Amino acid sequence: MDTKNIIAAISLSAAVIILYTLFFQPTQKEINNQISDSENIVSNNSEAPSLELIEQTPKINREDAINASKRIKFENNNVLGSISLEGAVIDDLRFKKYKTELDGNENIVLLNPRDVENGYIVETGWASNSKNIDLPNYNTIWNIKGNTVLTPTSPITLSWTNNQNITFIKKISIDDQFLFTIKQSVTNSTNNKYNFYTYGQIIRNKAPEITNFYILHEGLLGVFDDNLIEEDYDDIQEKKYSITANSGWLGITDKYWITSLIPQDGNQFKADFDYKNKFRANFIETNGKEALPSSTISNEIKIIIAAKEVDVVDGYAEKLNISKFDLVIDWGFLYFLTKPIFLISDYFFKLTGNYGIAIILITVCIRILFFPLANYSFRSMAKMKVLQPEMTRLKEVHKQDKMKLQQEMMALYKREKVNPVSGCLPVLIQIPFFFAIYKMLFVTIEMRHQPFFGWIKDLSERDPTSIFNLFGLIPWDPPSFLIIGVWPILMGVSMFIQQKLNPAPPDPIQAKIFMFFPLFLTIILAPFPSGLVVYWTINNILTMAQQVVIMKRTTVKTVT
Repeated sequence: MDTKNIIAAISLSAAVIILYTLFFQPTQKEINNQISDSENIVSNNSEAPSLELIEQTPKINREDAINASKRIKFENNNVLGSISLEGAVIDDLRFKKYKTELDGNENIVLLNPRDVENGYIVETGWASNSKNIDLPNYNTIWNIKGNTVLTPTSPITLSWTNNQNITFIKKISIDDQFLFTIKQSVTNSTNNKYNFYTYGQIIRNKAPEITNFYILHEGLLGVFDDNLIEEDYDDIQEKKYSITANSGWLGITDKYWITSLIPQDGNQFKADFDYKNKFRANFIETNGKEALPSSTISNEIKIIIAAKEVDVVDGYAEKLNISKFDLVIDWGFLYFLTKPIFLISDYFFKLTGNYGIAIILITVCIRILFFPLANYSFRSMAKMKVLQPEMTRLKEVHKQDKMKLQQEMMALYKREKVNPVSGCLPVLIQIPFFFAIYKMLFVTIEMRHQPFFGWIKDLSERDPTSIFNLFGLIPWDPPSFLIIGVWPILMGVSMFIQQKLNPAPPDPIQAKIFMFFPLFLTIILAPFPSGLVVYWTINNILTMAQQVVIMKRTTVKTVT
């Protein structure tokens, strides 16, 4: 077996491994947790207080839980929901533009009251290590001052005064996208001084159904002093994560949604990701504020509860100067490829109005980018194909002397100026771009429910047709592993034709393995996002066109 075939085999094997790894998805874990209720403040006179959880099992449905407390409604162009006056928590939020299913009518619901089985809330407040002081907690009933509806043009103000005559005020505002700003203040009308520590926490009663795919992180995450930390749900159940930082943010992420807390700049804080019958991402400032008699202290916390739209996420990162906030979208280790490819595809989408066409245009751009390198590779492959008869003759002549055969083969390559390794370059070049485009289709919400043409209604999902029911002509729904649609078949056919343009391996066994490679990839890629299969098919067609032109122009001397 010559060097070219060895390299080709390694390259194709690497492609198979990567594709198989992408295709293989672990079985989704069913995480059944005992649900607990609200949070409590644990005092400690020597340092900032910590936050604990009190166990209580919620038993009511979402509608009853919402109706059980007085609320302030909020709405803008992107979200709507309500804030409970009991605890002043954000625990009811829906996305207006996103539906649970393609062509469905039900909006995505993200936050739920704590008493619901899948409760998911955001809370802010003050802790204290001062003795004998009443603090607002989860069952505190706040009073409304002024506006009773929260909109981008009308913030709301909540207040509560304890028995010591200390008044706590929250001024809550919302922008027209996904940002809540909580301005908290404490007015001390007593003759004593007290220490207060700002905290914020996101509490989720149980882990949601997740994709459970290694290329996507879903769970708890944060950036602390410019270091990204990602913790899966099952990791936090085994071990708590804690860190003290001078800057950063934290939150809980889903595939398409993010709930995050951004502490005030310049204040050191301690962050925890933990699990005690429910999941929690929280922070508390380590340096308290001293409220002297007849004085007021204040703090500001920003909360972003968003659909992970790239423009929105990047906009908040820049506008609010949030370090690495763009990483709430899991661009992966090929960030330098994945995000630029998305930005280019989004530009093409805005020009054409169709992400499928945008993907085709990206494919053309990639082919143009590597046109010179591909030309070099294809010229070498064309020469190799012409040299095959001479290579076969040398193998027959020197079949008993492997060393002599290798010497003669290398002399032939040198004489005809052929690089046998260069033929593998097209395969190697395509792999990182293939992965980056797959990642883009998988993680960006912009690709969700985006149609192409004809039967492709969602480029982020598989081709729904199947050859086993004659693409819908037979009234039978085949099982998922038999759903091999039109686009995967086109991809396989294009790969088969492309393979015929390349020099055939001299080894008969290797040739048979290579012959089945297009069929294997067709089956492997059938469940992948149809947008990815469109990319691969168009890329094959462009590659073949370029290869045919090069082969017609390439001539070599016939060796006798």
